[in-house]
Amino acid sequence: MHCQPLPLASTGAFPPLFLDYISQKDQLQPFYGLFPVLENFEKQLQQKSTFSQQHREVLVQSLERQYAHLSQKPDFSSLLNENTFTVTTGHQLNIFTGPLYVIYKIVTTINLARQLKAAYPNYDFVPVYWMATEDHDFDEISYFNLFGKKYTWQTQQKGAVGRMNPRELGEALKILPERLPIFEKAYLRHDNLADAVRCYMNDLFGKDGLVCVDGDDAALKRLFLPVIEDELKNSKAFDLVKSTTEAIESLGYHTQISPREINFFYLADGLRERIVKEGDEYKALNSDISFSEAEILALANEHPEQFSPNVVLRPLYQEIILPNLAYIGGPSEVPYWMQLKGVFDHYQVPFPLLLPRNFALYVNAASQKRAEKLGVTVENLFWDDVRLRKSFVEKTSTVSLELAQEKKAIEEVFNDILHKALAIDKTLEGAVNAEKVKMLNTLENLEKRLQKAEERNHETEVNQLLGLKAKLFPSGGLQERSENFLNFYLNDSTFIEKLLAHFNPLDFCFNILTEEGE
Repeated sequence: MHCQPLPLASTGAFPPLFLDYISQKDQLQPFYGLFPVLENFEKQLQQKSTFSQQHREVLVQSLERQYAHLSQKPDFSSLLNENTFTVTTGHQLNIFTGPLYVIYKIVTTINLARQLKAAYPNYDFVPVYWMATEDHDFDEISYFNLFGKKYTWQTQQKGAVGRMNPRELGEALKILPERLPIFEKAYLRHDNLADAVRCYMNDLFGKDGLVCVDGDDAALKRLFLPVIEDELKNSKAFDLVKSTTEAIESLGYHTQISPREINFFYLADGLRERIVKEGDEYKALNSDISFSEAEILALANEHPEQFSPNVVLRPLYQEIILPNLAYIGGPSEVPYWMQLKGVFDHYQVPFPLLLPRNFALYVNAASQKRAEKLGVTVENLFWDDVRLRKSFVEKTSTVSLELAQEKKAIEEVFNDILHKALAIDKTLEGAVNAEKVKMLNTLENLEKRLQKAEERNHETEVNQLLGLKAKLFPSGGLQERSENFLNFYLNDSTFIEKLLAHFNPLDFCFNILTEEGE
């Protein structure tokens, strides 16, 4: 596999806040800690060196319980060592791994751990996949695309997706074009989606040291109890995030998340509802569940697992229970973490290095040959259809389709006319200029007609070009946001190994992947 880097900004696919962060714009420095370059990890190691030994012990005990159903599992004992740290990515529990970029996130995380080990051999680094088991947005995880067909999980189950029974996916497995033993074992032998995802992720990446963490865990939540209680009583996060958000937006950026007065959900089997405070009463929305302040604080102390942090506090939860150095995220995640810097400062928790994940477009041999035959580069295919079509026709046409010289001649003619008109009657200026505009508009329209006519002459090639783009950019979007990794893995069982070999976690670019020698 060959890997060609492409600047992220040239793709037109990423928001300004994300691009400016990568460019280390000075105005954004107040909203994060250290920038993710290799030398800054030494400073981050020092900041995280005081991580609690008690938290390490609770973490390892929880991981042993969470992995108990697997016959082969990682050795978690290194996490008890004060010189062992994690690097983490996270995502929802999309069925069959979901879009391709989920795999890219995990590969980036594994490679970062390897690169840090090479740079800092006296330390150990564990790549972590934080499973969003408490998320309840089922629609976002319920489908995946394979070989041009969409497969959807239909269920009546409610609440946190990690607690849902995945055996219903047996019906989807029956209609897939190929048998998938990894997913059959995961979905048909486990009673909840969290265990199923851990099972197949362990099969795919366990040998590379990946550890899956489920935050829906009573022991881990107890470590977060001080924040739960503070949020219920004082609602600190709302003002902190609101202030940071306003500061970012004042610079002209769009922000991703909005804080709530209370940034927790009430969590139970089949139920995850936002906690709100009305007067002196706490309620779980869309339910009959309510508490006094004394009752909800008592519940938090007895059953912290029933309090699920939302997007505002989940990152803080992660950093409190993990000896973590960096978070690997996408173009939406990195910006919303920046909104949370004030929350981390308030609770005196080190802010992790925010590392953009690897981005990629995979171009198979047939598509590569088609692009070469059409005389276009893969970089050209990032353009919108109008620009791509226009550029292609102009390049392949044997006559010039631009009327730039003719427009210039009209300009010169009307300048002469205007000079004569002003000498006779200055009030004629408006009439002369109006006629000039009409003539230039006429030429503009003729230019477009010439373009269209030439496009018709090259209709076959233009359709081939747009067909190639549609194949590599499904529905006009990035391949990695739509296609599933099985589209490539089923044809090449070494696909993941190739990604691990070619992705550089500290090179923030877009990777064009093509097969060697093709």
